[in-house]
Amino acid sequence: MQLRIFTEPQQGASYDELLAVARSTEECGFDAFFRSDHFLHMGGVDPLPGPTDAWVTLGGLARETSRIRLGTLVTSSTFRLPGPLAIAVAQVDAMSGGRVELGIGTGWYDAEHHAYGIPFPPLGERFERLEEQLDVITGLWRTPVGESFSYDGSHYAVQDSPALPKPVQAPHPPIVIGGHGAHRTPRLAARYAAEYNVPFPSLEQTRTQFERVRAACAEAGRDPASLVWSVALVVACGRDDAQAARRAKAIGREPDEVAANGLGGTPAQVVDTLGRFAEVGVQRAYLQVLDLADLDHLDLLAETVLPQVS
Repeated sequence: MQLRIFTEPQQGASYDELLAVARSTEECGFDAFFRSDHFLHMGGVDPLPGPTDAWVTLGGLARETSRIRLGTLVTSSTFRLPGPLAIAVAQVDAMSGGRVELGIGTGWYDAEHHAYGIPFPPLGERFERLEEQLDVITGLWRTPVGESFSYDGSHYAVQDSPALPKPVQAPHPPIVIGGHGAHRTPRLAARYAAEYNVPFPSLEQTRTQFERVRAACAEAGRDPASLVWSVALVVACGRDDAQAARRAKAIGREPDEVAANGLGGTPAQVVDTLGRFAEVGVQRAYLQVLDLADLDHLDLLAETVLPQVS
């Protein structure tokens, strides 16, 4: 199983703090550094310094790392028009030497849209827009150099675009689609995704969602083995129960709750939990690290967990 580090900087993190985590991610041997794409904190007092833009951050990290994959879990399709997003992701892919992945979804946090003047359509329309964005983004990337791309959708229209720049990765950077949806999400994953992700699930939820996406793949005539199957799980690991409890408390969680719903406890407990997810088909896990100042946490996971599961 591959292990990736996943951060939530809207809860309060500067670029320099994210850079420190990304560098530690690389030095420790993890596969990737991902970040959320949010413009507003969730709960508590407004954290300083305030939000950072996901793709500006990843552009910076592209030049300050050399090995790890970089991406979003996930970019909200409400935040950016598909053409400019295709340009930004292709540019960061070039800046990183072909290490970028685009996680993209409908967006869900209405408060951040209101806080920064971003339209927030009803869910049905957001799914329509997401599907058209995926059509436009992949269409722009796949158009041969020297040819143009046009698209006439209900929400987006593109006319004679030169479809530049091209990403380094061919045919384009991997697209990650995830969520707990029963119908539309599996269909979009089967059609567009290189990876399907279930965020913060139980084992049973993981099994159910994987079955839904496999069924959607069968309907679309796609081999489900061509998808990477992943989960995102919060982590609070310690060398002993006391250290694990301190790490859980530091992120505002109860130790037993993290152990029940994520990756909590000693390294042996974390490895055991990951093993149970592997049994239901998980190939990749995003470890949600919420205390970004605790780089010793990454060292511990790299020393005691990573070698046992990779």
